[in-house]
Amino acid sequence: MKKTELIAAIAEQSGLSKKDAEKALNATLDTIVKAVAENDKIQLTGFGTFEQRQRNARTGCDPRTGNTIEIPASKVPAFKAGKAFKDIVNK
Repeated sequence: MKKTELIAAIAEQSGLSKKDAEKALNATLDTIVKAVAENDKIQLTGFGTFEQRQRNARTGCDPRTGNTIEIPASKVPAFKAGKAFKDIVNK
């Protein structure tokens, strides 16, 4: 499903216009991105949790040359599905 299809589905289920559904979706996604970037955790009961995780520095291999390289530590966004979400998927 692409973003336009998701907007259409939201509009249909909620009775909103597609324009209003798009505004609501964009506002939701922007809020999640900003919160995770600021190291806040967003927990939606029954759906899941969005959070920031720390990846440690590690040694990797350059596939072109075969040389070992150091991969620096980084922060990555993460999502963990909630129990209700997992249960629906596993039906």
